[in-house]
Amino acid sequence: MMDHFSDWIDSHTITEVECLVPDMSGIPRGKILPAHKFLGSFGDRGLRIPESIFVQSISGEYPDTEEVTNPANSDVYLQPDPNTIRLVPWYTEPTAQVIADCTYADGRPVDISPRAVLRRVLSHYQEQGWRPIVAPELEFYLVKVNTDPDYPLEPPIGRSGRPETARQAYGIDAVNEFDPLFEDVYDYCERQKIDIDTLSHEAGAAQIEINFNHGDALDLADQIFLFKRTVRQTALRHGVYATFMAKPMEDEPGSSMHIHQSLVDAATGGSLFGLPDGSDTPLFMSYIAGLQKYLPAALPLLAPNVNSYRRLLRHSDAPINVHWGRDNRTTGLRVPLSSGAARRVENRLPGADVNPYLAIAASLAAGYLGMVEQLEPSDPVEGSAYDLAHTLPRHLSEALHKLTRSKPLRQLLGERFVTALNHVKQHEYDGYQRVISSWEREFLLLNV
Repeated sequence: MMDHFSDWIDSHTITEVECLVPDMSGIPRGKILPAHKFLGSFGDRGLRIPESIFVQSISGEYPDTEEVTNPANSDVYLQPDPNTIRLVPWYTEPTAQVIADCTYADGRPVDISPRAVLRRVLSHYQEQGWRPIVAPELEFYLVKVNTDPDYPLEPPIGRSGRPETARQAYGIDAVNEFDPLFEDVYDYCERQKIDIDTLSHEAGAAQIEINFNHGDALDLADQIFLFKRTVRQTALRHGVYATFMAKPMEDEPGSSMHIHQSLVDAATGGSLFGLPDGSDTPLFMSYIAGLQKYLPAALPLLAPNVNSYRRLLRHSDAPINVHWGRDNRTTGLRVPLSSGAARRVENRLPGADVNPYLAIAASLAAGYLGMVEQLEPSDPVEGSAYDLAHTLPRHLSEALHKLTRSKPLRQLLGERFVTALNHVKQHEYDGYQRVISSWEREFLLLNV
């Protein structure tokens, strides 16, 4: 492995290496070091970081997690994945970035790390001879630079000198308002081998969607992890912010990360979801049933922040339940029209604010349980699923309660991980509950 890194670093004349680890929220943590010191770290126990970074909250605080992490806050060891080394294209100095797994001193994987959670779920598929394929669709907003968190976000000024004031879904000229920014995004993604496909303007003001080409689940999670960082850095270079908040502006649609999922035979590559005549396999039906049964309990991984639940509202271009339908965008689970070989289901629940490793792990875990339990789905919805009951959890605390009560999901994702996630997210929810909003001051101050 060291030879691979050494050859790559020499061939790209790299001077610095960023060793990245995705934390619970998907934030890049890790270490930056000179290239020669990075290569020298392979001769010892390797690079180290405290295990506690995996239970750091979005606000940077650490909840009481002694039942999960070592009370001494011991180190864990970074194991850089040679398949993930890439250039950091926005630096002038030749710099590399590499994503690392983490292990304990005895070599065991750190099972509360998001990348290990996804690997754990994928190992169950491997045991069955199955290979899941995913294709994410990720939305985000461009907004004016905002240095005051009490001030609402606003659309940025484009090349015309004016902000968007009307909905511009699929508007070509609206995207071209920020053409120089997106040219850099595509250039940076190409240099990092991030396999993005189409770009389109979504319904919100300066809201953009990027589609990723389908592929291996872990590889796509890595790409999304790096893509988010790429877009944020590119936007800053152009004087605006890029945000992946699920609901950044109250009068605009939320941002999602839909996940298209299919399943192939690991040995032959043939579809396990569709037959040559275009019909569905029983395995596909069970997969959908698993999503229906287990996704509400998995919602803390698909809607991980208090803001996430502001997106999941009736008639808001986001689902409110786990009904499924064919080419039906009102349902939580959409089956696009396709040939049998391309049969897939689109999970429309995740927000853009997810940790991609955990969102993909949760979706694949729910489908896996449906297949091994041979569940049967409900009938597909023909009309609008918004006319049916809102059955998803309404807030983060309710979602966490559902997750802790789902024994099959806890076991598949890992009991220690679920306990750690619950500590972190409950801590964040409690912190949010201490904040008094402008809505409360406006309508309650002098009226109650």
